Amino acid sequence: MRTGGTGLLELRSAEEVADRIIARTDGHIVLGLPLGLGKAPHIVNALFARASADRAIRLRIFTALTLEQPSLGTDLERRFLEPVFERTMGGYPRFAYAQAQRAGEMPANIEVNEFFFQAGSRLGNGDAQRHYIAANYTHAMRYLIDQGVNVVAQIVARRGNSYSLSCNSDMTLDLLAERDRGRADFALIGQVNDELPFMRGPAEIPSDRFAIILDSAQTRFPLFGPPRQPVSPAQHAIGAHVAALIADGGSLQIGIGAIGDAIAHSLVLRQERPDSYRATLDRLGAPKPWEMGPFEEGLYAPTEMLVDCFLDLIRAGIVKREVDGAIVHGGFFVGPRSFYAALRDMDEDLRDRIHMREISYINALFGNEAAKRKARQKARFVNSAMMITLLGATISDGLEDGQVVSGVGGQYNFVAQALELDGARSIITLPATRRHKGETQSNIVWSYGHETIPRHLRDMVVTEYGVADLRGQSDEQVIQRLIAIADSRFQGELVEKARSAGKIAPDWDIPEAYRDNLPERISAAMPKETFPSFPFGTDFTQIEQRLLPVMQYLADHATRPAQLAALIARGLRGGQPDEAESAALERMGLDAPHGVREHSYRALILGALRSAGQ
Repeated sequence: MRTGGTGLLELRSAEEVADRIIARTDGHIVLGLPLGLGKAPHIVNALFARASADRAIRLRIFTALTLEQPSLGTDLERRFLEPVFERTMGGYPRFAYAQAQRAGEMPANIEVNEFFFQAGSRLGNGDAQRHYIAANYTHAMRYLIDQGVNVVAQIVARRGNSYSLSCNSDMTLDLLAERDRGRADFALIGQVNDELPFMRGPAEIPSDRFAIILDSAQTRFPLFGPPRQPVSPAQHAIGAHVAALIADGGSLQIGIGAIGDAIAHSLVLRQERPDSYRATLDRLGAPKPWEMGPFEEGLYAPTEMLVDCFLDLIRAGIVKREVDGAIVHGGFFVGPRSFYAALRDMDEDLRDRIHMREISYINALFGNEAAKRKARQKARFVNSAMMITLLGATISDGLEDGQVVSGVGGQYNFVAQALELDGARSIITLPATRRHKGETQSNIVWSYGHETIPRHLRDMVVTEYGVADLRGQSDEQVIQRLIAIADSRFQGELVEKARSAGKIAPDWDIPEAYRDNLPERISAAMPKETFPSFPFGTDFTQIEQRLLPVMQYLADHATRPAQLAALIARGLRGGQPDEAESAALERMGLDAPHGVREHSYRALILGALRSAGQ
């Protein structure tokens, strides 16, 4: 134990930190943990262990986006993904509260409230679903204060006597401001992690802001680093459409995932290979006028989440417009481990132009509104959805039976900003279809029993088939424009639904130009050499990249025994595996199969590999 000159208590043991917290709070702990990466795992696990052993202790945890390795279903899925997860997420501590919640063994004196789930991870989990709190990102801090937060614990980066909130300045800076105003009373506890990049600017805070620092070699850990996901032709087409909506000198917010990577890739293509990008828009049939490069003034990024593709946009000279000395204002970040390394190794002058800030600064206009309005010129706020109704409501976070898939997060905040800022647009992206239990279904639906963004806030919607500008349009126009970007296999049914509801003229028909909205057209328009599956690199090996579409196909058709049997038959009759096939089988542990099951797996993988080009 060491006490600094400011009274800061430095400890080496998470258990001793837990003891101090329990003594400070008389065993009634309301613990705030940052969203995503910023949680202090050793501290929360020590508190969970103490509360589990002593039911007189009351522990309430308020957080969001608890990061965990995804659950693996089949044996083949485990064989493929376990080595990937070990490389990218191995060594990251497991949260005891999440394990107890998953097992249905949460002690009665412990309650966990999350306002955002890792997508799909809590479906069917009664404890998590009952204790979920629906909140916009900017409102979550108020709810935490209302609950009486008395401890906030997060990981931090350290330089001497200075600390950086690094990956999660989002709610912590807002909470500290409320504490300074006398509206909150909590102890800030930091757990030092050397893998965090030291982000300066607003995220750098002095030691006297903390009550306790946990700094020990035994409590360091590798950061959670989910691998980049492959980008499909449909997602690349969405990215190409969105990139044509972004004006030079403007502002850009995008979220995590393959569509974000697709948008960034098309922006780089527009900047560096404008002829190739223009030809792509022609093949997609994108209506003019387009926004075209180069980005001479560049973009400014007021983005809730600093996603790794923003670094690629900085490298390409696209994100470079400064506001208050920053080209990026972000609230939190999480990404591949290469992303954290890139931030750590970045030229310090450049890194100092990336400011991690309060979520209230980024996601809202109130507070210094005039300056924000001036900075966020020509803003484009891009967020993804699961479904869109034909009247323009967005479904992003839950199912119609009330089960929460993820959460609202900041989506509402950005949609509202787009409608409040001059020249700004909200862009909701989604593939036109999805696979569900072996069936292709439309993501544009007539109606749905749950919505995240109501239809009176409708703006722009983008699928691989184009852009639907819905702002200020009548219901009939909205329906017509959404049908124009729907998959043609579902357009007729959607027209009939609208017609039977009296929402579209009886004699209206789908224009000929929109009757060929089919995956084959998109695949032909997005050549692999220009639109690769991993435009910014990947943690997957070459062999794993070959296996990825195979595993996806098997997952999509898991409920179709006849198709799986046909693949097995093809694998059995196709002769001995070639060199590439042998390498794939070895990677799956099927190069020397034992027993009927492994021989069946081997034939299934071989058959799928041999069918991959079809």
